[in-house]
Amino acid sequence: MRRIKEVKQMSQEQLLRPREVAQKLAVSRSTIYRWFWEGKLKGVKLGGGTVRILKSAVQEKLAEGD
Repeated sequence: MRRIKEVKQMSQEQLLRPREVAQKLAVSRSTIYRWFWEGKLKGVKLGGGTVRILKSAVQEKLAEGD
């Protein structure tokens, strides 16, 4: 049930491309992918290996100062 709630919440979120996130956080794109795979940035993997990061996850990361 928790998974369904997370999916519904994510469907209402704005998704950002790794390039956009890297610019906002002043890190490399490879760092964004690494953080995504390590679970440090929430996002989704779409078909074809495409990754999108949740805007709220970026805002949280900016608030942390990392």
